[in-house]
Amino acid sequence: MATEDLGRTLRRLRRLASLTQEELAERSEVSVDVIRQLEQGRKHSARLPTLHALANGLGVELTTLLGDPPALGSTGENDGPRFVAVRRAVMPVLWGPEPEPPGPGFSPDTLRERIADGWTQYHSAEFDTVMKALPDLIADARTAAASPGDDDRAAGFAALGKALQLAGHVAVRMGKTDLALISLERAIQAAGRAADPLLTPMIVNSVAWTYQRQGRLDDALGIALHAADRIRDDGHTTTADGLKVWGALTMSAATSAARGNDYDRANALMAHAETEAARVAGLPQGGDHRMVSVFSPASVRIERVRLAVQYGHPQDALDLAKGMRLDKDVPPSWRTWLLLDVARAHTDLGDAAGAVRALASLRRAAPTWMRHHTLAVAIVRDLWALPNHPPGLRALAEFLGLDAQRHPTTSTN
Repeated sequence: MATEDLGRTLRRLRRLASLTQEELAERSEVSVDVIRQLEQGRKHSARLPTLHALANGLGVELTTLLGDPPALGSTGENDGPRFVAVRRAVMPVLWGPEPEPPGPGFSPDTLRERIADGWTQYHSAEFDTVMKALPDLIADARTAAASPGDDDRAAGFAALGKALQLAGHVAVRMGKTDLALISLERAIQAAGRAADPLLTPMIVNSVAWTYQRQGRLDDALGIALHAADRIRDDGHTTTADGLKVWGALTMSAATSAARGNDYDRANALMAHAETEAARVAGLPQGGDHRMVSVFSPASVRIERVRLAVQYGHPQDALDLAKGMRLDKDVPPSWRTWLLLDVARAHTDLGDAAGAVRALASLRRAAPTWMRHHTLAVAIVRDLWALPNHPPGLRALAEFLGLDAQRHPTTSTN
């Protein structure tokens, strides 16, 4: 069940935020009695608007409160052999042997392509596949970084930076944010020895996202703005790749500002990002888009939809999403999030039929992703609590493994 540990998670996040139950009630505008019932296990779930309010009061993403879609295999072991192998690759044994230089059959281009494929698989939520490949990717990148030639060595460190950044993202999805930060710090060290000036700020953006997951909103905002300013001041926003990295950092800063209840600053940052995104298509293009931050008019609009839903403006979210055209550079994960946010907006407006239509589209587009996504499950359970069920809702509940007879409602608050 998607929210069976909601009370324990709520209590842990509240204590991390140094809030009493009464203080969280005041910040979230949720009754202290509801918070107590959830934390004490007397209530096991909550309606979606209540979950939104609690997440906002805690300064975390809603998925942090509900639990992420698991980046796990069918065993459900988030410390299973594959992840242990990733951890060992990120943190090799102390005083272990230095990597040997690559042999004559080694191909830097092939390594780069494998890493790019790993990012594509990550954005498609193929986490098992990525975890299986990561140890070899990191090991081969360390080998490439031991190349004798300056250019080859710099390319090897760039590959190592991207591989460790990918490992950091997987660790976040596994709920291992401390390991993620270790991996990302080592990725930044590798990037410092590469020849790509955009690599470090791209990894900084991943650090900012990890800080957001930990509720360190001021830290996330500060490093994202600092890195974005450096890119602009160094003149890198005159190329498409440079502007994409700047834009991704600016959107990240906007998200941190919004979660810190500074909506005016968030809106100003997103408006600036949307204006600048229109310039991307007209600038000199870079290399493989799979290895660069996601930033385009479509991605900005998707993020604006997400923020509008999360902060209580569902009609604005639907207006922003209406008629949106998604360009080819938008990863599948962003498309699925858009459909989920549209479903959330319809749910918040009491439009169960609209929510079911969006969820049905999501099921067609990403069935595996949806089945494991705790927020999708929460929305369906929220819809089931309504007195009238639109056509298609029962099929979605059965697809997600919900027992409609056993769980006829979500809650009463």
